Amino acid sequence: MRAIQVSEHGGPDVLVPAELDDPVIGPDQLLVATDAAGVNYIDTYIRTGTYPQAVPYIPGSEGSGVVVEIGAHVRDFTVGDRVAWAAAPGSYAERVAVNAAAAIAVPDAVSAQVAASALLQGMTAHYLIESVYKPEPGETVLIHAGAGGVGLLLTQLAAARGVRVITTVSTDAKEELSREAGADQVLRYGDDLALRVRDLTDGIGVAAVYDGVGAATFEASLFSLRVRGMLALFGAASGQVPPFDLQRLNPAGSLFVTRPTLAHYTRDRAELTWRAGDVMNAIADGSLRLRVGGEYALAEAAQAHRDLQARKTTGSIVLLP
Repeated sequence: MRAIQVSEHGGPDVLVPAELDDPVIGPDQLLVATDAAGVNYIDTYIRTGTYPQAVPYIPGSEGSGVVVEIGAHVRDFTVGDRVAWAAAPGSYAERVAVNAAAAIAVPDAVSAQVAASALLQGMTAHYLIESVYKPEPGETVLIHAGAGGVGLLLTQLAAARGVRVITTVSTDAKEELSREAGADQVLRYGDDLALRVRDLTDGIGVAAVYDGVGAATFEASLFSLRVRGMLALFGAASGQVPPFDLQRLNPAGSLFVTRPTLAHYTRDRAELTWRAGDVMNAIADGSLRLRVGGEYALAEAAQAHRDLQARKTTGSIVLLP
């Protein structure tokens, strides 16, 4: 099969096309012919070695495709089923071994490209607004990277429940996308960001900040919060946040800070299918719109990473084997 292989940690150029053997599945796995593979920021952290990973390896953990073989113990899927997944290492490839417990059936109304992008970003948005901080109608929240994959989905989910949404973006085109998703106010990044957020909230601050940017926005996120506000730091697109003195949370308003990850919010099959089902069904019925902002051939994985890290993309991006 064709795949992308990483033999050393580094920049996008370490993403090298290769011919490799098809995966051999175990009794509880599916062998899937990949239609599309999702490209996510976590892939860049692993590629650079920020998150430990032995080399060589095939990048990616998310995708969609058609089942071509099932393990002896599999009962819930059969050959020919369309499935998607968010936790199958080695997804930048034409064939992927997917644990049946991690696979989700794809509705007919959802395309392969959308399905390949829906779970990691969609379930991240879902756990942030359903389980990390669940805002009440009328509350105000701040969502960084409002035109990114998670940002666009999170904005829609928040707006649908009557929450006032402030987002940050870097360009006029991204502002338009963020407003289309339901943002009430859209701001640019800058040193006075927290002051502008406070001006929009009559000096009170927001109930929660959903921050996937990290180092560049962390301080502004803290200063944007109201008393007992919640900062959900779910990513680090601009770099990891440096060590932080917890005592600062006290005078700032008894603030809460959490660093969640999807694995801890999909701890069993029931929780996974709840979140995935909510996301897939909402996409299928049109109440949630997922924007695929870029499609790349599998061999163009390096360029996909460059564009993602340069903030040249909006919504989600996928590789097409």
